Amino acid sequence: EEQPSGPRGQDSMWRNEKYETVPLDVKEIDEGNSKGTRDSLYPQTAVNERPKDAKLWPYFQDGLRRIDYVLTYHVQKPQSTHKQSSKSCLCCGFRREQKNLPAHEDPELAAQEQRLDYHEDDQRLRREEFEENLREMGLEMEKEEGTKLPGVGFLKIHAPWDVLCREAEFMKLKMPTIKVYCLINQGSSIAEKVNVFIQKVTAPLQPNVGENQTENEKPLSYPFSREKQHLMYVILVLSLQILYEQWASYSIFYKYQPIGLVRKYFGEKVGLYFAWLGVYTQMLIPAAIVGVIVFLYGCATVDDNIPSMEVCDERNNITMCPMCDRACSYWKLVTACGTARASHLFDNAATVFFAIFMALWATMFMEHWKRRQMRLNYIWDLTSFEDAESHPRAEYEFHVMKKSLKKEQSPKVVSVAKLFDYKSIFLFCSFVCSMQIFVTLAIVFGVVLYRVSIMTALHMSSTPTFRTNIRATVKTTAAIINLIIIIIMDEVYGAIARWLTIMEVPKTDKSFEERLIFKTFILKFANAFTPIVYLAFFRGRIIGRPGKYLYVMGSYRMEECAHAGCLMELCIQLCITMLGKQLIQNNLFEIGVPKLKKMLRQRKIDKKHQEELNKTLHRHEKDHFLGPFVGLNPEYMEMIIQFGMVTLFVASFPLAPLFALLNNVIEIRLDAKKFVTELRRPIAVRAKDIGVWYTLLRGISKVAVIVNAFVISFTSDFIPRLVYQHMYSADGTLHGFVNHTLSYFNVSHFQPGTEPMQPMHLGYKVEVCRYKDYRDPPWSATPYEFSREFWAILAARLAFVIVFQNVVMLMSDFVDWLIPDIPKDISIQIHKERNLIVELFMKEERGKKYRNTIGDPSPQPLRSRPSSQA
Repeated sequence: EEQPSGPRGQDSMWRNEKYETVPLDVKEIDEGNSKGTRDSLYPQTAVNERPKDAKLWPYFQDGLRRIDYVLTYHVQKPQSTHKQSSKSCLCCGFRREQKNLPAHEDPELAAQEQRLDYHEDDQRLRREEFEENLREMGLEMEKEEGTKLPGVGFLKIHAPWDVLCREAEFMKLKMPTIKVYCLINQGSSIAEKVNVFIQKVTAPLQPNVGENQTENEKPLSYPFSREKQHLMYVILVLSLQILYEQWASYSIFYKYQPIGLVRKYFGEKVGLYFAWLGVYTQMLIPAAIVGVIVFLYGCATVDDNIPSMEVCDERNNITMCPMCDRACSYWKLVTACGTARASHLFDNAATVFFAIFMALWATMFMEHWKRRQMRLNYIWDLTSFEDAESHPRAEYEFHVMKKSLKKEQSPKVVSVAKLFDYKSIFLFCSFVCSMQIFVTLAIVFGVVLYRVSIMTALHMSSTPTFRTNIRATVKTTAAIINLIIIIIMDEVYGAIARWLTIMEVPKTDKSFEERLIFKTFILKFANAFTPIVYLAFFRGRIIGRPGKYLYVMGSYRMEECAHAGCLMELCIQLCITMLGKQLIQNNLFEIGVPKLKKMLRQRKIDKKHQEELNKTLHRHEKDHFLGPFVGLNPEYMEMIIQFGMVTLFVASFPLAPLFALLNNVIEIRLDAKKFVTELRRPIAVRAKDIGVWYTLLRGISKVAVIVNAFVISFTSDFIPRLVYQHMYSADGTLHGFVNHTLSYFNVSHFQPGTEPMQPMHLGYKVEVCRYKDYRDPPWSATPYEFSREFWAILAARLAFVIVFQNVVMLMSDFVDWLIPDIPKDISIQIHKERNLIVELFMKEERGKKYRNTIGDPSPQPLRSRPSSQA
């Protein structure tokens, strides 16, 4: 249920009355269209005549006044309240039997029925006053209660032409004039030829909506004025069928979106979302290509990688220390051959290049979107649009009204309540958000305990099947558990964020939306990335060393990375999270749940009469069963989290852009199909940008530079390999690198009770084992202390982070400075349009003077020009 905005300046008291909006949609093409398509109405012509295609439009009972908007509300059946009360109040009936009183003499039941009746009367009176305010604004209404859908009432609204003109003039709504001018070329002759060539190449990718033929011309637009309406025209568009065929179809996934038509039908805010999603998906193509090349480079060079060859060489005969206490035994380094080879696919020399490329890619994407957004603002006549001051929300006004009543009763209580409202509620919301982040950390800690305990259990198992591929089993199952928890907690955190925002009682809808977005982003971002941050920067770095490990829960030793590092596990976690989150959320939440809700809504009607009703129901009655539009925040949030997956840890998973591209190609058509066939048409909202989402995207792109610098420096072995090759290698190659990264441990130094239960597992007695770290050997003067190599590599890692961060950010800022936010041709055309508008009205004034001299001062009526889609 939504709360529609009533007449301007008069609906503040009555917007708490809950109507359920059913934006007007009608069938197109024919009445038997099985696709269930719908279409909306655009402002009608000045003469209130029924058009030739009257069967496509819903009308009032008189057949002349067109329905422009529909509100629905619940209708209580007569005497149903008393029956429901007597059935539900079992305790009252039991007490009535004890007192031997008839139903109408039970004072408690009578009071309850009186309260219910009062509530219904109060709702009805407020609704009637709300409707009266609409009439005062000039709107015409017609009611329809319980004719076909029991318990549902429809309030059909018609906006007369003079009301539309008055509101359009008040909103300064820009309308196209009769003056059409040609757009300027893109610059030099070479640039123009390139532009023409690109248009010819991309012609098969353009949607067949009839809009492309007027790309080189644009009508002058001017804020609507009733005095100058004879210079303007209205476009009547029937668009939903075209949107269904040319936008909401999976078979045309390779084509561009008809953004102009989307904006005409759903409004600028929805149009900007799909335009941004299209630009983001388009920009993922080069990122995916480069990522695949980096991955293929790793595949091609895996056989030439010296460190992985040394790990797989059985002649080295390196004995490694146990991975856990008691249950685990000594193992051969050669058993990690598969992991070492797989790690090279994502941890190679091309990783640094790809991280730099993705940082510049993010900057290019942001700049490209700003230019695209400015071009859309110009085409949609939004260059001079400014967000008007929003009306206070109904909940805020109700909150103020309660405070005013308290102030009249007790002024001292109000001063304390005011302090409580503004400070304590803010602190409470911050405390709840902090607690939710701690819950996320606790969940990650629980998954860590699962990995440690299950690894110990598998090592202790006597079944050979369980003892094989222990690491792969633990990694995969832990990643799947993390995925399930992330999906569940996403829904929980979304509900908590909305509850906290409602508790704050923001004044305007814009403030409410921004606060909700901020809280939801913080909680969902922490939920999605906390496990990944742990794997990238904490796992294997706080475990200690053999003989002196760090323990959790008293007996569980902290887990350590494989010999090839934690980069492979980080890659597995990112892969499962991206694929699983996208597949489950797309298929289950965006397709399955809405269809299930629709089925439940339709089950309220008797199945026998359902088919008969479908034949006789009007379009607005059928749209009552469609799902409500809940806003664009969930769609944006899903893409923002994906953008974080693509940019933040892309150095460890170069295939992330490819997965995101494949998902978004489907996501665009999935969202389009959902908007066209599954949801009620949202209220059109004007907007010139994507709002706070751009700030979040820019912040993520900046943080991504730092995160990738730390991933390359601390998570991968890029810096240790570089330091060894230039400082410690005898021949300047990586020969001997594996042995250089392994320290020695005397097995006699195990703490009591931690030594392996099967010390002869390898068939011989082990006296010295190896572990991955840079520490002095047990026979040195400072046994098990950090070696000089450790400090040299640490210094190199920190230096790399500083250099990488500053160089990449400097390059990003240079690209930002180099690319102007406003395209040059758009700025020239804006200036040209202003001059043409002045010229048009100067000619009009001269024509008016001429008409006055010949005695014909009346202007021509408003012109209606159908579009090519009509």
